[in-house]
Amino acid sequence: MGTIQTPPGTRDILPEEIGYWQYVENIATQILSRAMYQEIRPPIFEQTSLFERGIGEATDVVGKEMYTFTDRGDRSLTLRPEGTAGVVRAYLQNNLYAAGGVQRLWYCGPMFRYERPQAGRQRQFHQIGLELVGTGDPRGDVEAIALASNILKSLGLRSLKLDINSVGDRSDRQRYREALVEYFLPYKEELDPDSQDRLERNPLRILDSKNERTKEINQNAPNILQYLGDNSQIHFEQVQQLLGDLGIEYNINPCLVRGLDYYTHTAFEIISDDLGAQATVCGGGRYDGLVEELGGNSTPAVGWAIGMERLIILLKQLQSSPVRVPDIYLVSRGEAAEAQGLILAQKLRAEGLTVELDMSGSAFGKQFKRADRSGAIACLILGEEEAVNQTVQLKWLQTKEQQTMTQTELFNQVGELREQLGRHRKQ
Repeated sequence: MGTIQTPPGTRDILPEEIGYWQYVENIATQILSRAMYQEIRPPIFEQTSLFERGIGEATDVVGKEMYTFTDRGDRSLTLRPEGTAGVVRAYLQNNLYAAGGVQRLWYCGPMFRYERPQAGRQRQFHQIGLELVGTGDPRGDVEAIALASNILKSLGLRSLKLDINSVGDRSDRQRYREALVEYFLPYKEELDPDSQDRLERNPLRILDSKNERTKEINQNAPNILQYLGDNSQIHFEQVQQLLGDLGIEYNINPCLVRGLDYYTHTAFEIISDDLGAQATVCGGGRYDGLVEELGGNSTPAVGWAIGMERLIILLKQLQSSPVRVPDIYLVSRGEAAEAQGLILAQKLRAEGLTVELDMSGSAFGKQFKRADRSGAIACLILGEEEAVNQTVQLKWLQTKEQQTMTQTELFNQVGELREQLGRHRKQ
């Protein structure tokens, strides 16, 4: 029998790549924490009805892409296809609204959609998301956009552009929906099959089609901005004014509608020119009706999600892998020396140093070769003689300088050792 492989659309994130992921997560944590956003971790699977009600049964996500199963208790459960519905469910179930004011929340983790796998798009994919729940103020929209921009720029991404649009409130969307159906009906046979299906269920999504002929037809479609009511128009103008105040450049894209039914008013995407067809790095918008749709009081909210896989592709194009290397590589040979080596490694780690302990038991020559390959600054050597005398040899791997000291001296001088390691690393 052959080895078992990962299912299609999934992949292992190997140690050689994980540094990118940790780098992104650390930057996001720092920036969101400074803005007083708190992390939340909802479960990976939820009741199927949460997504049917929250995302919308007419969407492609619910209709075609969800991983849904019946558990042993005959309950219909679904692996989460996105993060917002679960966060709102948690907000309601745990009475987070009882504190009053707004809830600033963020999450990070895997999502699941049955899509055609391609570069930057997997069936198990990962997102960092933000949800600002409890304010309808345009400042909330702009704070959310600004924080996403801060994260992406702090990661070193530059060739980005922000597209914004307003999809209005429910009454605006209904008027616009009717206008779209009227416009598209004469072209029905020319639309791609997905768009023909969407004409009855979700005509706004036709505007998001990647089919070339459908894109041509879309060029003369009604503009949603012409169907906004006064309140929606004022909100959108204020968002634009505030973005300008922050110096955030943007482009108004009337075809930007996002793929989920819960969006209202502001919709936005941050796009990279370096990703080809899968250009969107961050997408989000306002969803003022979702909390009420899921059983709560009318509560405005805004949020976004950053796709980690696409972000990692961009980071790999920008820089070499942020590989972690040890400060010290510790080699030992002989039963007593190997036991002392384990103790030394643990003590040095407790002092804040990064130590890799060779556990091969092979000859010193092979251990020294691995020490050189590790990228370590220094090597600690323990043999039978050192074990008897409670000493250790410290070898600087770049200069090949070597000195002998007692193990007690080593720990008494750990501060000086840390400074020496820093100087050698800069050389």
